[in-house]
Amino acid sequence: MADLSNWAFPPEMQPNAEELRFDLEAALDSMVLLRSEVPEDAFTAGILGTERIGNGVVIRDDGLVLTIGYLITEATTIWLNTNKGAAVAGHPLAYDQATGFGLVQPLGRLAAPALSRGTAASCNVGDDVVVAGHGGRKHALKAKLIARREFAGYWEYVLDEALFTTPAHPHWSGAALISGGGRLLGIGSLMVQEELGGRTVQGNMIVPIDLLEPILEDLVKLGRARRPARPWLGLYATEVKGHVVVSGLAGGGPAERAGVQVGDIVIEVASGRVSGLADLFRKIWSTGSAGVEVPMTLVREGSVSRVRVSSADRQDLLKKPSLH
Repeated sequence: MADLSNWAFPPEMQPNAEELRFDLEAALDSMVLLRSEVPEDAFTAGILGTERIGNGVVIRDDGLVLTIGYLITEATTIWLNTNKGAAVAGHPLAYDQATGFGLVQPLGRLAAPALSRGTAASCNVGDDVVVAGHGGRKHALKAKLIARREFAGYWEYVLDEALFTTPAHPHWSGAALISGGGRLLGIGSLMVQEELGGRTVQGNMIVPIDLLEPILEDLVKLGRARRPARPWLGLYATEVKGHVVVSGLAGGGPAERAGVQVGDIVIEVASGRVSGLADLFRKIWSTGSAGVEVPMTLVREGSVSRVRVSSADRQDLLKKPSLH
């Protein structure tokens, strides 16, 4: 695994404790370095790798760690490192596909403070924020919230409203978005390119913390949210010149088994016209819960074809965590 400790933001890019209304050191000490190992035959190993590294943030006094879910999906080994030098094994407690959040329960005492959770609704576009990873002030970045809008990911993922910050934190996975008042506003998910003032800038996409509150207790008790599983097709898509095009397929997944091919243009789902990537996924989810048959109309090399895809629960394909 890569060494994420031997680097630092220039001092002028780091937050200045004297300019903030909260205890910066305590907030940054809530961050942990998260390393996970995943079996080579895991469903996600080919895409996400077998060794993953990122960040997490302690959100409860019992040491519960919130991170971005792709770091811990199908993990058999997790280690958490604090700023004070503690190294503690962790258990992948939960992963919520709809939000992207993951929870890790430390199997020992982290002795790291919990970061109080705020609400993304309290932060406005243009506000100064801090995007923080593990490692203290040298790995914390002064940033601005530049947008809050819908986000659609090619992997059957939609957020009604995501947060976008700039400049980009280079180790964004599981990083904490911290408000000017020292509260947790969200968790880092991606590096993105955004339009700002007529120019393209690099930034981060952040999953708002507000999405955690309604499902937190379910995730802790059940390992998943208490809601029907969405139909999953194993279809990767992108927008090209106003069309939604299949850009990839999960091997052996429902879409591939139904005859969907890379390059197909998706024009309808259940007789409803598809207007964009987010609309495609919402129309699929509106057909019912996992297992439902999803009718789709495709254009392939100028010809229209119709398929019926027997959806699945993606969770059923993932290796489940176990405690030994």
